[in-house]
Amino acid sequence: MRRTILLVGLMLGLTPFLFGQEAQSQPPRSPGDSLASQELIAWSRMQNPRPVPEPLPPPDKGVPQPEPQQKQPLPPAADEKAPTQTFTGKIVKDGSQYVLKSANHITYQLDEQSGAKQYEDKDVRIVGTLDSGSNTIQVTKIELLS
Repeated sequence: MRRTILLVGLMLGLTPFLFGQEAQSQPPRSPGDSLASQELIAWSRMQNPRPVPEPLPPPDKGVPQPEPQQKQPLPPAADEKAPTQTFTGKIVKDGSQYVLKSANHITYQLDEQSGAKQYEDKDVRIVGTLDSGSNTIQVTKIELLS
């Protein structure tokens, strides 16, 4: 009986060594120890380690915290323009300005007056963007129709 107890005790004492482990005693961790709060992880070659985000410190009770800002809708970007269009018609003088008179009798103002002068009373194709509020074409290109 004594021999059995001794054998069982010996087996229990040697068990960690048989499985390649040692009994580990961990020193007590202090709250200020930065390494004590981190867990050590073994990574394989197939995994990509990523840092764990640190939690935010608790807010001080005596210090006022900024209010979270609500998202406001953004104004439309200044560089968002109307799509480029092609207009055909005849450039005519209306008072002191040149305009494009289309085949369906719609008259468009032209922002580029100096370039339109050479096409007076001619059928043209104008590439540009239309400002529908003022019915004005911002001219990109004027070419003669043949």
